[in-house]
Amino acid sequence: MEAATPKKNRLALEKSPYLLQHAANPVDWHAWGDEAFQKAVAENKPIFLSIGYSTCHWCHVMERESFENETVASYLNEHFVAVKVDREERPDVDHIYMTVCQALTGSGGWPLTVILTPDGRPFFAGTYFPPESRFGRPGLLELLHQLVSAWTEQRDRVFESAAKIVEAIQPEFAGLPGDRPGEETLTSAFEHLLQRFDEEHAGFGSAPKFPTPHQLTFLLRYWNRTGDGRALEMADRTLRAMRRGGIYDQIGFGFHRYSTDREWLVPHFEKMLYDQALLLTAYAEGFQATRDPLFGSVVREIASYVLRDLTSPEGAFLSAEDADSEGEEGKFYVWTEAEIREILGAEDAALFGRVFGIESKGNWIDHAIGRMPGTNIAHLWGDPAAVAREFGEEPAALGKRLEAARAKLFDARARRVRPHKDDKVLTAWNGLMIAALARAAAALEEPRLAQAAERAAAFLEERLVRADGRLLARWRDGDAAHLAYLDDYAFYAWGLLELYEATFRPRYLARAIELVGETERLFRDRKGGGYFFTGSDGEALLARAKEIYDGAQPSGNSVAALVLLRLARLTGDGTYEERAESLLHAFGGSLARLPAAHTQLLSALDFALGPTREIVISGAKGADDTRTLVSAVRARYLPRAVTLLRDAGAEGEALARLAPFTASQAPIGGRAAAYVCENFACAAPVTERAALEALLR
Repeated sequence: MEAATPKKNRLALEKSPYLLQHAANPVDWHAWGDEAFQKAVAENKPIFLSIGYSTCHWCHVMERESFENETVASYLNEHFVAVKVDREERPDVDHIYMTVCQALTGSGGWPLTVILTPDGRPFFAGTYFPPESRFGRPGLLELLHQLVSAWTEQRDRVFESAAKIVEAIQPEFAGLPGDRPGEETLTSAFEHLLQRFDEEHAGFGSAPKFPTPHQLTFLLRYWNRTGDGRALEMADRTLRAMRRGGIYDQIGFGFHRYSTDREWLVPHFEKMLYDQALLLTAYAEGFQATRDPLFGSVVREIASYVLRDLTSPEGAFLSAEDADSEGEEGKFYVWTEAEIREILGAEDAALFGRVFGIESKGNWIDHAIGRMPGTNIAHLWGDPAAVAREFGEEPAALGKRLEAARAKLFDARARRVRPHKDDKVLTAWNGLMIAALARAAAALEEPRLAQAAERAAAFLEERLVRADGRLLARWRDGDAAHLAYLDDYAFYAWGLLELYEATFRPRYLARAIELVGETERLFRDRKGGGYFFTGSDGEALLARAKEIYDGAQPSGNSVAALVLLRLARLTGDGTYEERAESLLHAFGGSLARLPAAHTQLLSALDFALGPTREIVISGAKGADDTRTLVSAVRARYLPRAVTLLRDAGAEGEALARLAPFTASQAPIGGRAAAYVCENFACAAPVTERAALEALLR
């Protein structure tokens, strides 16, 4: 007799991996949309809104405990209209209600739980709730009973409360204008980061500790501007500490989401595409700033992880890998000493254990269970040079043995049950990875990385641009959906600018210009300045928000500011600079109040304050003399410079149409020449690498 097929709810018709994870729940879930709200009005029920994403550990926990529980589901179905939202597909909805949660509770996170009136106004918000009360946290069933009682017996007070909440949060979505920030704002942010720097373990603050790569790229810029060695030291030490820690996957490469401790040892094991992109960018810039081979190696390792595990056959980048496998967080990534000995043999296991901190009793405490689980998180505990002396080996020979051991463990790990992979393609996150790979390709002079970025850009153009030219936000399983948000436009434009400077193909610069024009048309706040998160053609929500906070990801406004400033220098069109200036004014108050919370925007401010450089290499693309001059530029850390290549052929003519000032810049005496302009004054062109290096110094 065949087993009965589990009953599916409406989410079975969706494409989101997160929504599909809940398709077999006994909860009668709806996706966000008119059907749910119309049902709530018709049945006079509040909406139970649950927001999360497919690789969210506590979302899985709440599903297992509550949404698969027949008692909880029955109560939800009787008294609420239940709505599920994937925050990665609908960041507009998530941002609105996360702001509500933070305003009401002082904190936020996922799963996000919000109770709404049938017209979408919130009157309760929280995050994870266990099914029954536990350790002072109210249970979900108890909470639902209280909310139903309030809805039934105090309806007027519920609507009054919802109206007050909506009114109170409106200023949070508007941005805080102010005077144009200056160099003192950069200094204030640096001093704040200096105060929070962990002198023992690097990074900022205590546990949990997040990578926040744009803080590091800001510090590199501050060092470049001021020469303050402490800024470089903080960035350098943090980049090294993260690479040595368990937050870095020492066996398969790539970074986990964050460290649960100060030491960077115990990660939250999920891996996100945007983290890989932003950290790859930070290590590429760290390599340019220091020329340390370690940072170049990390760039190659992150790229190898993304190209191996987070890239579709068509070349698009996938969103994330879960922390959990077989119902246990981190199981895929941890090792017992006995497993390592069995795979490597006693001698190599001892060597590997000495370098990577492997212990017989395990090397970490799982705070969820309050004890050591007896497993190990590989991290660079020992100094390889000291271990080489201890084992009587040359460092190079030791390195080869360690790499061989890592490869064996990687192969063994590949036979384990893998964590779930969220295979949707997000335009914004692909834009970040395109930017990162292109920047890395230029910094390391590795064209293969630019080629991978070009494949992803081609995918976006083919699959995520509507017939009328409107960019879309998500593609999965043949379906493109959701009008693209500001982040999609800004991050993709950033990627295209980096791709232009990595390949010198003018079509990428032209496409970036098109996207910036569309951003202006769809997102510009013509009254208050800056850009809204949603387009003028988007769904009307409780508010039309403007985001500026640079959190786990930089804000679309911060990235847009730097895109505009770079376009002004790349094209010679001052209109872009005027728009960036307006944007900085629109958020000047926010910057003045909390400068260190806006470090990506501060990178734009650093560029705006100058001095900036426009570097034009005029010569035959691919010729040795041209490559020599391009290489001289790429070997230096030049955060306030743009580089163009003026070829004599069709691409040179295309560039001259986009950047008219390049039209007259020709080779000298049949040799490739470099034209360097700084703060609107141009030096005489040079043809020798040494002369160009002197100009750049």
